[in-house]
Amino acid sequence: MNGWNPLKHHSIHTHIAIAFSCLILCTTALLSYSTYKLSSDAVTRNSQEYTSQLIEQVKVNIQTYISNMESIAALAMRSNDLQRYLKQNEPAFVKPLMKKQVSQYFNSIVTSRNDISSILFISDRGDEIVSNRESAEFNSIAQIKEQDWYKKVLGTDQAYISSSHVQRIFRDEYRWVVSISRELSATEDTIGGVLLVDLNYKLINNLCQQIELGKRGYVFIVDPSGDLVYHPQQQLVYSQLKSEQLDKVLQMWNGSMTLGEGNDKKIYTVNTTSFGWKIVSVTYPDELVGNKRQIQFTSALWGTLCLVVALAISIILSYALTKPLKKLEMNMKLAERGDFDIRVEIDSKNEIGKLARTFNIMISKIKELMSQVVAEQEMKRVSELKALQAQIQPHFLYNTLDSIIWMAEMGKMEEVVDMTSALSKLLRSTISKGDELIPISVELEHIKHYLTIQKMRYRNKFTYSIDVDEGIGNCQILKLVLQPIVENAIYHGMKHKPETGHIRITGRSVGDDIELQVIDDGIGMDPEAARTLLERKVASRSGNGVGVVNVDHRIKLNFGAAYGLWFESDLEEGMSVTMRIPLLREVEQT
Repeated sequence: MNGWNPLKHHSIHTHIAIAFSCLILCTTALLSYSTYKLSSDAVTRNSQEYTSQLIEQVKVNIQTYISNMESIAALAMRSNDLQRYLKQNEPAFVKPLMKKQVSQYFNSIVTSRNDISSILFISDRGDEIVSNRESAEFNSIAQIKEQDWYKKVLGTDQAYISSSHVQRIFRDEYRWVVSISRELSATEDTIGGVLLVDLNYKLINNLCQQIELGKRGYVFIVDPSGDLVYHPQQQLVYSQLKSEQLDKVLQMWNGSMTLGEGNDKKIYTVNTTSFGWKIVSVTYPDELVGNKRQIQFTSALWGTLCLVVALAISIILSYALTKPLKKLEMNMKLAERGDFDIRVEIDSKNEIGKLARTFNIMISKIKELMSQVVAEQEMKRVSELKALQAQIQPHFLYNTLDSIIWMAEMGKMEEVVDMTSALSKLLRSTISKGDELIPISVELEHIKHYLTIQKMRYRNKFTYSIDVDEGIGNCQILKLVLQPIVENAIYHGMKHKPETGHIRITGRSVGDDIELQVIDDGIGMDPEAARTLLERKVASRSGNGVGVVNVDHRIKLNFGAAYGLWFESDLEEGMSVTMRIPLLREVEQT
């Protein structure tokens, strides 16, 4: 499947460098992002933990203030001066003195502590009000008994802690305070009332304003009923220009929750006091990581530096890895130009070293095969030259012409015509075609003409017969391979035999091969000599240097070592020469 590959025309060095670069780029990006994410999460987690600690500290401080106020209220309620002042049976003329003593006692407490704004006692009859100020003027419209800190403490033995509010008891004074009140129950001989201790609101305000939670973060306090005790933008909240998720804050005791989306996303951290106030810190997630841009810049900077260094290393490594391959490629190009004497230096045992070793073996083998092919081609040319020489035998031609002349002088005109016709056809078949392979039928026609001439020359010294299957007539055979064998049979088999001999030529297909035989009943030769006739590499028995050895070489060069000639003979028993060649139809040749 040929898909689109933009790198198919680039070198392996480029491929490796790009692969390394992509791998390093992805790894660096992942590591940089992970580093930034982990750092950001760690900073966020530490910031939240720090915020929780701040809120815990605020809660402890406020609880301490409130506890101190409760203790002071209890102390004031148990004072002897206040107890004597509340007795009903005391003479009326001592009441102002006793009231003054109580006021002085209250004043001594307020003076010793800057977190207390005022201390008052209001009798349940409403006609007795004692404060830490002896000459205090009270606001006539204050309606003290209608205020929450008075109403909600009646009938209980627990202190009431109000939300922040403006204290309007004193004339022309409107201080923000947090009120703590406790009921002093009446007895048979004492009057009852409510003791009020006002906590200076500035103390809570200053405590909360000291908390820094980023540029936009802040702290607010809400009581169990949902009223704000403190908020840095309390007026905006009251005027509904700003809102808080108070319903969800009241549902949480301690912990954190994230509310809102986008830029309005806030983290609420809630810590609840023992008396129900909830200390709430509001932080913005994007401000928790104050140095977010610095972390991003640092991560990007180190990521870029690591990327540059890694890319340089990848280029060096890819060059080192591909250097042996480039060297091998250069040697391959030399081999492509025909230089088979080159050898690649093997300095490693890895895959590239094995490839170089295989290349050296391949080059040696190619060189050996090239030398073998050159030698075979040289031998083939020599054999073809000898075969060409065999086509033109001057002695054979002279002797044939002498025979024709002799027969003409003797008046044997019919024989002259037959021999001349046979000689003409023999010469025509010899020189008319230049193909190396010819049909077996053509080769047999050639040998018939040759035997006709020789039979007339040797005055019927022998007879001949040709028995070849018609089915192999169109099969291919090397040109002029039968003539030297028949020639040997005539000159060394028939010529010295006293009687008339016979030469028989047969042919048939054997499997995928063709087997041709030239069998004569001449004088024969020693069997061992016949078996080693080709091994001794002697020339043919015709003595002209072109004979059966050349025929055997031509067959082996063209068809392989499995083909060639085999001799069988015995003295006075004639000789049988077997020629084996592959079965090649004329169409297969093309």
